[in-house]
Amino acid sequence: MNTPEEAESMDQGTTGPERTFAALPAALGGAFARSWWGQAWLKALEDTALDGAQVKLGRRHARAGAVGAVSVRPGRITAVVQDRDHTRHRSDVLLQQLGEADWDRLLDLIADRAGHIAALLDRDMPPVLVEDAAAAGIELLPGIGDLESECSCGAWDHCAHSTALCYQVARLLDQDPFVLLLLRGWGEQELLDELQARSAARAELPADGDAGAERPGAGVPAAEAYAARDILPPLPAPPPPVATPGTAPVLGGGTPPAPGVEVAALEFLIGDAAARAQRLLADALSTWHPDNPPPPALTPAQDAVRLAAAGPGPEISARLAAGSGREARGLAQAVRAWELGGTAGLAVLEEEWTPEPEALARANDRLAAAWEDGETRPRLRATRNRWTVVGGNTQVRYGRDGRWWPYRKEGGQWVPAGPATDDPAGALAGLSAEG
Repeated sequence: MNTPEEAESMDQGTTGPERTFAALPAALGGAFARSWWGQAWLKALEDTALDGAQVKLGRRHARAGAVGAVSVRPGRITAVVQDRDHTRHRSDVLLQQLGEADWDRLLDLIADRAGHIAALLDRDMPPVLVEDAAAAGIELLPGIGDLESECSCGAWDHCAHSTALCYQVARLLDQDPFVLLLLRGWGEQELLDELQARSAARAELPADGDAGAERPGAGVPAAEAYAARDILPPLPAPPPPVATPGTAPVLGGGTPPAPGVEVAALEFLIGDAAARAQRLLADALSTWHPDNPPPPALTPAQDAVRLAAAGPGPEISARLAAGSGREARGLAQAVRAWELGGTAGLAVLEEEWTPEPEALARANDRLAAAWEDGETRPRLRATRNRWTVVGGNTQVRYGRDGRWWPYRKEGGQWVPAGPATDDPAGALAGLSAEG
């Protein structure tokens, strides 16, 4: 992804640096935000704005390239947005800066974990960084009501101009999460300089006269560590990386298997265990492993679908179907859902649930704003978390993750028809195009 042209400057009306990004070209299609933090930014906008029609119009302005150069500085983003009649409006979106104490805690927790610094330098915002900040009482990402607007058009709520600006900023955030940190109060260079200083301070040895003194975050004094070296066992060397899993043994021949033991199924499970062990080892030796929590364990029914997705053959697939309480067709549908979305996709296939009133209202608002003016909106019948096209064989399902999953009726049953998307209209349009 190309980085937009940018000029560094100092705004005389602020106490921090300002970054100005050249106007982005028109967005011909696709989502405005692909990163999870960019999507969180847009969610804060859509949850805050009271007028869905203005949000839809602002999205159209942004998609058409009507937003000029974007200025970002602590607490404020600014741009000139042009209406269809070529009227130009200065629009500002405000986000509260973090206080001095909040920044002190945030910089300490980033400096304490090298993975956080490495991720930021790679222009990534790892979820664990945001979670660590939240645990320390610091909300990095905006939430409902956090994005305030000011516009020369005179609107008191988010208008089409401030909405268009927010959509363009989501594209900038995708490319550089330091834009968010600048909005919260610190520029990239001063932040990196401070992190370097704090990391260096943590690496310094205590002075001779203070060898026994305790310092917050200093760990074990070097003198104590060296004194204990003769009574502590050495650390084992890390295992070497394994490029490919080992070859599963051939169990056929020789002693007949015990009753109920199917040799082909056992060989398949051995091969799967070797492949999983290789992936787990590669993950454990990776640089990002310390910053990523392990995924939740699969249930036996979920694991049966995972195994079936590996294509073990009809006999083993039949055993997996029986063991997971499914028929062959049901297992095939579950495998399709797994391939499209893992455990989340499988849950959407098998669970029918009623969203909470607030989540249901957001889903209905998203559906209402999904079609542009002049587009034909299909008639939909809502049943819990499922919206079905009246008189048709297509459906979208709202997942617990806030995404929309397309489904198609085949042979009297609803089957997964594609991956999840943030756009319900796009999901339905894709189904119509395929049909």
